[in-house]
Amino acid sequence: MRVPVNDGEVNVTVRGDGDLVVCVSSLGRGIGDFDTLMADLDAAGYRAVGVSHRGIDGSSPAVDGLTLRDFAADVTRAIEHVGGAPAHLIGHAYGNRIVRCLAADRPDLARSVTLIAAGGQVPPTPETGAALMRIFELDRPAGDRLADVQQVFFSPGRDASIWLDGWSPETKKMQWDARDSVPYAEWGHAGSAPVLVIQGLDDPMATPENGYVLRDQLGADRVEIVDLADASHALLPEQPEAIARAVLAFLEKH
Repeated sequence: MRVPVNDGEVNVTVRGDGDLVVCVSSLGRGIGDFDTLMADLDAAGYRAVGVSHRGIDGSSPAVDGLTLRDFAADVTRAIEHVGGAPAHLIGHAYGNRIVRCLAADRPDLARSVTLIAAGGQVPPTPETGAALMRIFELDRPAGDRLADVQQVFFSPGRDASIWLDGWSPETKKMQWDARDSVPYAEWGHAGSAPVLVIQGLDDPMATPENGYVLRDQLGADRVEIVDLADASHALLPEQPEAIARAVLAFLEKH
């Protein structure tokens, strides 16, 4: 379904019935990355909702000048449209910024917050950041782009070719331009919701230190961390069973 938002629409996918779980994907990528987890949520009796970024999967085109709060507002409109709030929020990589901002701005809508590959405080190396940007240069040789996808997103020995496609340069630009549009202090603590951080120990982009810093800031009584070996920044295709177990156990608590 297409949901009206400010100056456009976002495409929203709904699976199942039950308590509401809302998923938001990574920088310049579609909600299809959540297909396996959304199926697992459906099978466990939840209503899984995926919100597609502008510029991807049938949503309105990407536009310049939006802020992190605008992206959070798009997800808010989707929650209000499908009903069933408060929702369990799940964000992968850049999506973790969006769901944290939503939880901070609208704590009434956030039942819990799950962050998969959550950066924001401990930056990656310049080399890793440069490799991430090169992935979106779609006219580069496939082998060169694949090497960058492997470096940034996948643990050694994993098949990075499954993520060679699915990148939107237009959405990436829109989101990257907005990454510092809202001060971290206004979104980083995710309001007052309980937080689960799932992080890959091989992640060079959102290094595990990010999760530990967040736990130190908010307290271990509020932030639960699951470290996954043999996993990097992609996480969802690398460790789907482990992620489903961690998410479902966390949702059961809240």
